[in-house]
Amino acid sequence: MALVVCDMSMSLDGYVTGPNDSRENPFGDGADSLHDWLWKDPTDDEKALMQEALDSCGAVVMGRTSFDKNEGDGGWGDGGPVGDIPVFVVTHNAPTKKYPPVYRFVTDGVESAIEQAKEAAGDKHVGLHGATVMQQGLPLGLVDEIHVHVVPLLVGGGTRLFDTLPSAIKLEQTRTITSPTATHLRFRVVR
Repeated sequence: MALVVCDMSMSLDGYVTGPNDSRENPFGDGADSLHDWLWKDPTDDEKALMQEALDSCGAVVMGRTSFDKNEGDGGWGDGGPVGDIPVFVVTHNAPTKKYPPVYRFVTDGVESAIEQAKEAAGDKHVGLHGATVMQQGLPLGLVDEIHVHVVPLLVGGGTRLFDTLPSAIKLEQTRTITSPTATHLRFRVVR
């Protein structure tokens, strides 16, 4: 069965976007460098991390805000964040506009979206994109691993990755890789 993995870059103070994030400003104010480790001279270890994430991903679950900020022209184009891999978008209301078939809109909650994504992913991973989806899935016991790429940046506001968790969740650290642009941490959620 597919593992469910949250894989996100965040600032040292825990933000995955800065304030005022939008389609025109997807990372928010002051947070443009959150993904520099990917794009600006990544180390061989970082290239391998990214390739491993791409190769192991069989489906994606994201919230409607992440979808609205990145789909189509100026975003991912006709594909999703990982090309033609199925994307399950958690939303209260399915859109009436037609979108490429890579997108599937789920109106009955994050649990249903993750279950559908696991079925689509087969024995590959389900990637969670966006803080809200992870914040909903983790307390329900639906997240298996958390990969964070901690960037040496203090954003001071925006969207925190772990802002709304209702209780403590025990993790086991399974990998650490450091570079000049990020510290890459991998954790297994202890059940």
